[in-house]
Amino acid sequence: MSHLENIPTPVEIGPDHLINRELSLLEFHQRVMLQAMDTSIPLLERLRFLCISSTNLDEFFEVRVGGLKERFEAGSNVPDVDGLTPEQQLAAISAKAHDFVDTQYELLNEALFPLLAEEGIRIVRRELWTDEQKQWLKEYFHRDVLPLLSPIGLDPAHPFPRILNKSLNFMVFLQGKDAFGRNSGRAIVQCPRSLPNIVRLKLPGQETKNDFVFMSSIIHYFMDEIFFGMTVKGCYQFRVTRNSDLFVDREETDDLRRAIEGELVYRQYGDEVRLEVAENSPPEMIDFLIRQFEIGDPDLYRVNGPVNLNRLLELIDKANRPDLQFPPFEAHYPKILRRKNSIFEAIARGDILLQHPFDSFLPVVDLIRQAAKDPKVVTIKQTLYRTGTKSPIVDALVAAAKAGKEVTVVIELLARFDEEANVALATRLQEYGIHVVYGVFGYKTHAKMLMIARKEKNRLRHYVHLGTGNYHPKTSSIYTDYGLMTANRQIGDDVNRIFLQLTSLGRVSKLDKVLQAPFTLHKTMIRYIDQEIAHANEGRPARIVAKMNSLSEEKLVHKLYEASQAGVQIDLIVRGICQVRPGIPGVSDNIRVRSIVGRFLEHTRAFHFHNNGSPEVFLASADWMTRNMFHRVEAGFPLLSRKIRDKVIADLELYLQDNVQAWVLNSDGSYSRVTSDLEDEAISAQQRLLTQATE
Repeated sequence: MSHLENIPTPVEIGPDHLINRELSLLEFHQRVMLQAMDTSIPLLERLRFLCISSTNLDEFFEVRVGGLKERFEAGSNVPDVDGLTPEQQLAAISAKAHDFVDTQYELLNEALFPLLAEEGIRIVRRELWTDEQKQWLKEYFHRDVLPLLSPIGLDPAHPFPRILNKSLNFMVFLQGKDAFGRNSGRAIVQCPRSLPNIVRLKLPGQETKNDFVFMSSIIHYFMDEIFFGMTVKGCYQFRVTRNSDLFVDREETDDLRRAIEGELVYRQYGDEVRLEVAENSPPEMIDFLIRQFEIGDPDLYRVNGPVNLNRLLELIDKANRPDLQFPPFEAHYPKILRRKNSIFEAIARGDILLQHPFDSFLPVVDLIRQAAKDPKVVTIKQTLYRTGTKSPIVDALVAAAKAGKEVTVVIELLARFDEEANVALATRLQEYGIHVVYGVFGYKTHAKMLMIARKEKNRLRHYVHLGTGNYHPKTSSIYTDYGLMTANRQIGDDVNRIFLQLTSLGRVSKLDKVLQAPFTLHKTMIRYIDQEIAHANEGRPARIVAKMNSLSEEKLVHKLYEASQAGVQIDLIVRGICQVRPGIPGVSDNIRVRSIVGRFLEHTRAFHFHNNGSPEVFLASADWMTRNMFHRVEAGFPLLSRKIRDKVIADLELYLQDNVQAWVLNSDGSYSRVTSDLEDEAISAQQRLLTQATE
C-alpha cells in the first residue's frame, strides 16, 4: 500500500474551529496592557504600555465597535464565520472591555502611581495642594487657561452642544442666576486640546521637582472662577468616543481628495459608541448623557481616575528620568553601505537587507538623497502610506524634483487616521512639480515600494527598495520591519510594471518575481502551503513558519488546518488577530501560535516554506487578511540571496525560542505567557537582535 492511500480526509472546518477576530484583537490589546505589570520593564515604560493600551482601545471602539454597531443597527443578524452575530459580538466585547478598563485603572492606582511617587514623580491631587501651590495654579489658570475656555450653559437658547470625538468635557451643576437672570442649573465645559494634559508645578526654588497636576484638575478646582456669581455644586469629567471610519462613495466621487476633505469634518461627529464618565458622577448626570448620546448601559464606562489614560504620556517626557526608561541605542548602519562611496555601487554588488529598528532607516533616506544628486538618475517612483508630518523622505523627494528628476509618488489618501496629513502631503508635493497619484480607487495602495531608474552603459537599471513597513523614520525606530535593497533585474522590472499599472489605467503584464495583491499574492501563498501538504503526504519533512500582524483570511485559515491534518508542522508568530485555534485534536494538532509583545511593535511579515530542504522565504507588506489579499495593492517578494534568506530563517527561529516576551495562544482563544525554568537561558528575540546589531 502506498503512503498516499493512508491520507485521511480533511475535517470540515466550522464556526467552532475559528476565533472571533474582534475578541482576538481585544486579547492583543490586553497583552499590551499587561506589560504594565512586568516589573522587569523600566517604570516609565510600564506607564507607556498602559497609555498605549488606552490608545489602542480608543481605536478599537472607533473602528471595530463602530462597524459592528452599524451592522447591528442596520438590522443585520448574519453571523460571521466564527458563528457570532453582531449583537453577540457587541455583548462579548462589552463584558471583556469593562474588565479591561477596570484592570487598567487598578494598575494605575495601585501599582504605577505609588511606584512613581517613590521615585519622586507625583501627580498632586487637588485636596493635597498647599496654599502656595493654589496661588501659583490660580495665576496660571487666569493667564493660560481661562482665556481659552468656552463654557456653554444649557437652556432653550443653548441646547446640548455637539461633543467632539474623544474630547475631555465637564458637566457642571450650578446654583444661582447668571447676569441675565437665567437659572438653567447645568453647563458644559470642554477642555481645549491646545492645552497641555499635565502641568509641572514651577514654584520658586522648586522648578526641577517632578510634581505635576492634571489640566483637568486645574479646570475643575477653579470652575467657580468661570461661573462668576454662581455656586458650583458639582463638576464631573466625561468623554464620548465616536465611529470614526470614513466612507467615500466610489460611484459618486470624481475627486477623491475633495471627497476625503469633506468626510474629515464629520469624523469628529460620528455616531456615539462609548461614553466614559468619572466614577463619582451622579446618576442624574449619567442618565442625562445616556439620553443625549442615545447609547445603552453596556456602552457606559465608569472610571476610577483620569478619563483618558493616554493623557499620562506627557508625564514620561516631562519627568526627564532616562533611568526609568529603556536605555537608548544607536541603530546600526550596514558596513557595506559605509564602505562604498555610492549606495548604488553597494546595491549593485548584491542584495542588502535592512532590519529595523536594529538597522538604521537612514540608508533609505540616503538612497533618495544620492539619487537626487546623481546625474545618471532619471526617475524616482515611490509609494507613501504613512510618512509623518516632518519627513526626511519627503524632503529628499522634493530635493530630487528640484534637481530636475522625474518624481512620481503614489499616495494612499485613505490611510486610516492619516487622511488629513496625506491630503496636505499631496498638496505639498504637487507644488514642487512632483507627479502625485492616489492609486486605484477602491483598493488601498499599501505596498511599500521605491524604484530609482539610473542610466548605466546606455541602458536603464532599476534600483529598488521593498519593505514590510512604512516609509516613516519615527515608526522605523519602534516597529520591527524588513527592507530589501536590490538591483535584481527581474524584481526591478516587476516593480516598474506595478508603478505603471498604478499610474495608468492599463493591465499589468505577468510579473516574474514580485507577488502582487489582489492578483497573485493570495494564490501563491495557497500554492506554497499545498506544496508543503504534498511533501507531508509523500512522507517528507514539511514545515511552515509564518510571521505577520494578523491572520483572518478564510481560505488561508482553512488551508493551514488542512496542512496540519496532513502532518505539516506549522509555527505561526501572529502579533494581533488570529482566527486559527491551535491544538484541536484531529484538526490543528500540528499548529502552534505565539505572539511577541516587547519594547518594539512587531510588524514584519515573513513567510518560510521548508520545501523539502530547499527553503523558500518571502517578505510582504501584507498580512493574511481578506482586505490585504483582495482589497489592497500589496507587494510580496522572494529573498533570492541565500545569505539573506538564511538570516530571516534564523530570525524566525529566534522568535520561536523567545521565553521572555512570548505569549502562546490556547485553543479556547486565550493567551498564556511563556515562562521558563530558573535554569533555562532567558531568550528575548528583540534584545538578541538589538545586541547583535550594536556589537
